[in-house]
Amino acid sequence: MGTSCPSGFSPDQARSGMYKLEIEVKRGHNLAVRDRGGTSDPYVKFKLAGKEVFRSKIIHKNLNPVWDEKTTLIIDSLNEPLYVKVFDYDFGLQDDFMGSAFLYLESLEHCVCVCVCVAQQQQSIRLSELHRKAQLWRGIVSIALIEGRNLMPMDPNGLSDPYVKFRLGPQKYKSKTLSPQWREQFDLHLYEETGGVLDITVWDKDTGRRDDFIGRYQLDLSTLAKEQTHHLELPLEESRGFVVLLVTLTASAAVSIADLSVTPLDDPQERREILQRYSFFNLKDVGIVQVKVMRAEGLMAADVTGKSDPFCVLELNNDRLQTHTVYKNLNPEWNKVFTFNVKDIHSVLEVTVFDEDRDRSADFLGKVAIPLLNVRNGEQKGYLLKNKELTAPTKGCIYLEIDVIYNAVKAALRTVVPAEQKYIEEEPKVSKQLLQQNFNRVKRCIMVLISWGTFINSSRMHTHTHISLVMLFCFLLAVCGGGSMDGMFEWEVDEDDKEEKDSEPKGFMDKLYAIQDVFISVQNALDEVASFGERVKNTFNWTVPFLSWLAITALCLATFLLYLIPLRYLVLAWGVNKFTKKLRDPYMIDNNELLDFLSRVPSDVQVMQYHELKVDPGQSPSKRRRTNLS
Repeated sequence: MGTSCPSGFSPDQARSGMYKLEIEVKRGHNLAVRDRGGTSDPYVKFKLAGKEVFRSKIIHKNLNPVWDEKTTLIIDSLNEPLYVKVFDYDFGLQDDFMGSAFLYLESLEHCVCVCVCVAQQQQSIRLSELHRKAQLWRGIVSIALIEGRNLMPMDPNGLSDPYVKFRLGPQKYKSKTLSPQWREQFDLHLYEETGGVLDITVWDKDTGRRDDFIGRYQLDLSTLAKEQTHHLELPLEESRGFVVLLVTLTASAAVSIADLSVTPLDDPQERREILQRYSFFNLKDVGIVQVKVMRAEGLMAADVTGKSDPFCVLELNNDRLQTHTVYKNLNPEWNKVFTFNVKDIHSVLEVTVFDEDRDRSADFLGKVAIPLLNVRNGEQKGYLLKNKELTAPTKGCIYLEIDVIYNAVKAALRTVVPAEQKYIEEEPKVSKQLLQQNFNRVKRCIMVLISWGTFINSSRMHTHTHISLVMLFCFLLAVCGGGSMDGMFEWEVDEDDKEEKDSEPKGFMDKLYAIQDVFISVQNALDEVASFGERVKNTFNWTVPFLSWLAITALCLATFLLYLIPLRYLVLAWGVNKFTKKLRDPYMIDNNELLDFLSRVPSDVQVMQYHELKVDPGQSPSKRRRTNLS
């Protein structure tokens, strides 16, 4: 490990000031066996003053692991020793302790390397986790996961259910499907401190037990040219087979965290430059959002002392930044300015308030979700905090000022491409209440269809003569005025191949996991069906005016094209485009523009989650203080 301090400072002076500690985890040698297979899955944890400050990656099935990871810590005291612990990772169980050592920072010489040995000890250690603060990124790594080739079969039937995990510093991504034709696209942030090594691992999904490791590859991003798309066929180490990727490195307008005294949009000259950057004449970027986090009032007391140590986390899709912690305060003032790049104007800004705990994970205090299209620029507003599900209010209010500048044309074009998926998502769980809720939502959609069917039937039976005549006229106009467009939508029915059942009978836990998977599948299917119907309804209800106007504009353009160009030519052009996509770009990720458009329309559940609760001025602590003083 190496350390460094400002030149000209003695060790005594450095102990009382800021100090930079550089740690490099090299490797382990002859570590203890903790798994039944005679190996271990070791990783290293570093703790300082009772807090976890760094955790290495996991090296699977290796007693002589090589990590080669670096991290840099800023500390203000050398009195606290650095506690180094080695664990064996166990999926779903408590990790096994392998050894530990104390490193006393006062004993280190400045700017030299020191080797530290971790000795084996037999003791019981209680694991603790701590929220790691987000960092600012300097670039974006765009990855298109295409397919796997010649992967090793891991199941008794000679097949596998492969998925891929990506890790770049603290970021992780897991592919969504088990087919080797993944066709998924996602972006990762490239940080200054975490280096540029992309760790790729391939796993075989096994229900009810630990997933099988197939292979891995570590890609050094520094060897790739920037602003170019690289087609890579990566051979897996410790296994056979390849993973096919498309990787693009792009520079990013860096996100920023600043005080209120340094606000980009408050400077008239800088504001004009930003407005020009996102004008109609520049279609490169969608936009920018600036968030001023002022303060919070009346927060929940999470500590036994009746106070809290609150900090605020801001998330926009997969971009995550956070404020500093204000200790022992229920009415904290942060006064920070955060700047994000907007990739999709339909994104939702999530602001969550946590209570920092030294010995365990942070406690949830409240949350609010704000769609960017609902923002009123330059208006400082108080938002009542809600619970984790955003369904009911909780204690406290947070004051924000948000400015959004975006290119309307670019935002409209991005509406008909697949939306960015969040990498960190909670695993779905079986919930009787959620299952009943989704069933009722589907039932309401079906009742709407039944009411429409009843209306059409009543018009056919001439219950209302004038309505029947109007519908007859529309029917004749549609039949005589033009041809039908058959095959406008492609309905793909995935028929699962019937696989032979294993000769071995399934155990009780396997059956239990299978039943749980069935319930989760039914629960998710009901949610998708209900959400689709609600999104169609909300499009016509003008729930999001931007999307409704966009739909009207698209219909007007389609009408104008039909007036100028015969229908058969448009159908021919559409068909040629659809059928030649794979020829023009074999690695393209197919999408449906109509479904991508509807995915931007919120469902009824999301409308309720995004609903802004009104703040009662009389309940504000600052208001009460002013009243008491008067």
